[in-house]
Amino acid sequence: MPFNPLLSDAIEKALDENHYVTPTAVQEKVIPMVLAKHDVMVKAQTGSGKSASFVLPILELWSQNIPEGKAKIKVLVLTPTRELTLQVAEYFATFGKHLARKPKVVSVIGGESIGDQLYAIQKGCDILVATSGRFLDILSKKQMNLSHIEYLILDEADKMLNLGFAQELDLILEAIPTKRQNLLFSATYPQKMLDIASKITQNPLEVSVDGESETVEQIVQRVIEVTPENRAPLLRVLLKKEKWKSVLVFMTNKRATDNIAAKFRKRGYLADSFHGDLTQEDRNFTLKEFKERKIQILFATDLVSRGLDIDDILCVVNFDLPRSPADYIHRIGRTGRAGKSGLAITFIGHEEQAHFKLIEKRSGIKLQREQVAGFELQGEAPKKEKGPAPVKGKKKSKKDRLREQALRDA
Repeated sequence: MPFNPLLSDAIEKALDENHYVTPTAVQEKVIPMVLAKHDVMVKAQTGSGKSASFVLPILELWSQNIPEGKAKIKVLVLTPTRELTLQVAEYFATFGKHLARKPKVVSVIGGESIGDQLYAIQKGCDILVATSGRFLDILSKKQMNLSHIEYLILDEADKMLNLGFAQELDLILEAIPTKRQNLLFSATYPQKMLDIASKITQNPLEVSVDGESETVEQIVQRVIEVTPENRAPLLRVLLKKEKWKSVLVFMTNKRATDNIAAKFRKRGYLADSFHGDLTQEDRNFTLKEFKERKIQILFATDLVSRGLDIDDILCVVNFDLPRSPADYIHRIGRTGRAGKSGLAITFIGHEEQAHFKLIEKRSGIKLQREQVAGFELQGEAPKKEKGPAPVKGKKKSKKDRLREQALRDA
């Protein structure tokens, strides 16, 4: 039985080779809409299979009208992170390998030579996948022909919004043809996201796939109360007992990921760290090693909480709590993918109790607290102290508060 009867035999062959048998809910809904050349606005969580929901129909449409001569940019995909950019580009190459003419896919990201990337585009490019920042860098050089673009895709659009995408959007829209098909994918749709969408497309078909509840149902979630200084020893005990072969541990601080990974390596674990300060070469290498199980434990920041397709992560550990309930869902969604079961463990101490209750409330969950013998939570919750009364006109601006938070996280 074909994955989707609307797709060509060449694409079906690639799907079969990569063990794609049954479409996910978002793929089932979106693929026919894209093939019918509608603009779509999709709300779906990471891990729901949304990348394939646009890669497959775009390849089908592109293959039906391949221009003669030198390859011209027909498809522009913008993503928020380097890793997601490389992953989407790989999908296009993988699923387009049996087409009568393989698409020339170019990915452009920061951390690599902009000259080499521009040269690759100028040699001939059918599909351009880029982080928005690096795309604007190349755009400013005015050496790239965008007049043939027929498809604009924004993947993880809400994440791009957090990175200042709203200010960049007008420059991008001015540079590409107004007549095109627009596909927007986002995990959430706050008002700012809707404002951006209205600039891109006027009458999109809207698709909403409630991936959060599905994620929560298929993942076993545990909350272990433990003092901060005992979290690393407790993690080692759990690793020894459970014998997990692939564990992703989320931290909030870049330096802390390096430090704890080094300590675990000294104890004989196959451990490494992953965060935004690594070079692109190191980021690519580390993810490859983790995917191939040459790294057992990856200590990482939220950089890997969205968009990355890593199969069979057996357990996710929230060593530090995420800032928001949405980030919690994205983190635990790294396990239990493609219908498989998964496990998520969260460490909390006295100071995290209130914040985790908020995460539970916003995520629609209620989890029983556990304690592990020998690592019981000690002491009492600190009493809340009243701060000084606010001084009129002295309230910090949102920008100042964010700057202070960034300095604390650096």
